[in-house]
Amino acid sequence: MVGVLTGFAIIGAIVAVGWLTGRLGVLGPDAATVLGRAAFFVFTPALLFTVLADADVEQLFSRLLIVSAAAAAICLLGFALVARLVWRRGAAESTIGALASSYTNANNIGLPLAAYVLGDPSLSAPVILLQLIVIAPIALTILDVSTSGRVSVGRILSQPVRNPLIIGSALGLLLAVTDVELPGPVMEPFRLLGGAAVPVVLFVLGLSLTGERILAAGTGRRDVLLATTLKIVVMPIAAWLIGAFVLRLDGADLFTVVTLAALPAGQNVFQYAQRFDRATVVARDAVLITTALSVPALVVVAALLAPR
Repeated sequence: MVGVLTGFAIIGAIVAVGWLTGRLGVLGPDAATVLGRAAFFVFTPALLFTVLADADVEQLFSRLLIVSAAAAAICLLGFALVARLVWRRGAAESTIGALASSYTNANNIGLPLAAYVLGDPSLSAPVILLQLIVIAPIALTILDVSTSGRVSVGRILSQPVRNPLIIGSALGLLLAVTDVELPGPVMEPFRLLGGAAVPVVLFVLGLSLTGERILAAGTGRRDVLLATTLKIVVMPIAAWLIGAFVLRLDGADLFTVVTLAALPAGQNVFQYAQRFDRATVVARDAVLITTALSVPALVVVAALLAPR
């Protein structure tokens, strides 16, 4: 578990630097907005392009993808139904909460965890594929349509060619599927830009904490608590049940899918919330709380399922 703890320590350090920078006020009041837009439109698309371009196609479409998709769907739909039918939340707010319940931090925690704990960094690739090619386009389309005030077939159909995250993901997947390898000088600028994505998003997350209190009254506490419970408790249990009793996985494969399901909510959820200015506090609190709680969750998963 040393790799996991190291990964969490690095994340915490970057968030803390962002918070301290915000407290000192050296970047001005609009820093979080400007940096958040840079991450959304430039850095993160470059990262997604390079990650998927380098992925192993056989690993991408393995049985692990089925388990991850089913577990994520259970939590995503569970939150959406409660938020829409019981709490009467808006479409955008329900979407952000649903993402916080199911969207895993498969990049900056999942990749090192897969490398140091599971022994193969590519094991997190199916989750990355699921989130970037399936979940993100649907969620971003809902957010775009619900916040723009305009609903049209043309706007919905054009979403993939207007969203930089979807464009970067699709181009990376295309290279992986066609087994095309671009020259190093062509890929290197994307790798350099993509390398800024994770630290910038974490830094912005820290900036957003300046002067704020976690789970403050009137900020959607029950949304955060429901999303946290679904992400840290329900999702790994669902992955275990589906993996063990439906697809008959065992050993390292079962340990892998449950471990990936127990990861915290991805910082991308906060990024999406900030981009569309909806439920940003809910997304921020869910990311921070699930990040803290996923450490004991991962320890429990390792104790029960790690191959001996």
